[in-house]
Amino acid sequence: MKILVINCGSSSLKYQLLNMDDETLLAKGLCERIGVDGRLKHERGSEEFVTEAPMPDHSAAIKIMLDALLSKEHGVISNINEIKAIGHRVVHGGEFFSDSVLIDDAVEKAIETCFDMAPLHNPPNLTGIRAAKQNMPGIPQVGVFDTAFHQTMPKKAYLYALPYALYDNHKIRKYGFHGTSHKYVSMKAAEALGRPYDKLKIITCHLGNGASICAIENGRSVDTSMGFTPLEGLVMGTRTGDIDAALVPFLMEKEKLSAQQVIDMFNKKSGLLGLSGVSNDFRDILQAKQDGNAHADEALEIYYYRVANYIGRYAAAMNGVDVIVFTAGLGENSALLREKVCAYLGYLGVKVDPEKNAQRGKCMDFSAAGATVRAMMVPTNEELVIARDTKAVVLG
Repeated sequence: MKILVINCGSSSLKYQLLNMDDETLLAKGLCERIGVDGRLKHERGSEEFVTEAPMPDHSAAIKIMLDALLSKEHGVISNINEIKAIGHRVVHGGEFFSDSVLIDDAVEKAIETCFDMAPLHNPPNLTGIRAAKQNMPGIPQVGVFDTAFHQTMPKKAYLYALPYALYDNHKIRKYGFHGTSHKYVSMKAAEALGRPYDKLKIITCHLGNGASICAIENGRSVDTSMGFTPLEGLVMGTRTGDIDAALVPFLMEKEKLSAQQVIDMFNKKSGLLGLSGVSNDFRDILQAKQDGNAHADEALEIYYYRVANYIGRYAAAMNGVDVIVFTAGLGENSALLREKVCAYLGYLGVKVDPEKNAQRGKCMDFSAAGATVRAMMVPTNEELVIARDTKAVVLG
């Protein structure tokens, strides 16, 4: 059963085609600069094909993607009908969805209703769904929501201390994101340890340019660091993370900014970029630190501290922790980050084996002898989760 996974951004479209009979990747690619000019990067195994092609909109990008998948030189299918289902990453499902669903008119309407809560993500997600429907009519489409995994959170975790009417009227609450990643790596960690998923207390750390931490107790998300939007929580590449809400009117007055300009600052000019004054890229900041940049050094220390702080918070929320998992770009690839964060966690029973921790990009328990809490790195695979969910929904 071949399943196409699509992840649409405002000017990009990532895709993977998987054979779900054995969960092998057949091809993947990226359409970028949609609405500007257009560029396709298509990969089949070790072969890479790059071409410039006009992509005035997402529908045109999907046509070019399909041409690549059907190409005699670079393709992996001979007919569109070999694709049995399409799985779409959708960032925000609000309270509408606690699981992945077959997309129909009502689902599209619900995704649209969540535009206000994810204005940068849901509109292009829906655009991708409609473009796929236009170019591949009759093929079932499934929505897989970043927020769905976190719908098991209890009210004590997701309600804000605001007038309750704001929740009743506008559904203002914590939703959480990166759900597919947290779900995948927590299950993979349990599998690797040979322990039952529904009997573990797991803290997963998805650490990339966007970052979030999740407390997973007995297979269910019970708390997570991102909130109503992806701005809440950890310090990130360009996002502030947790901040005093009173800073919004303060900055509006002192810096003569509009509310939207302040939010743009919090989302795009803050985080590691704002603190270091150098970059949102961890490697650039490390180099700046080595060159003697004190702000770069401070930015890194703040980052490590906030990650460790949330881990401690969630260990308390679950009254213990069995496994701490690091994933995504930084979590998987930065031995230094894992070492620095785990240095705060000795009181929990975390001990790091430096030799094991030095490895990267592979599923690995890097705990030292005597550790009572396992520390692991697990490469995430959100596309595989989307494909698995899509298969399950379509086959019923």
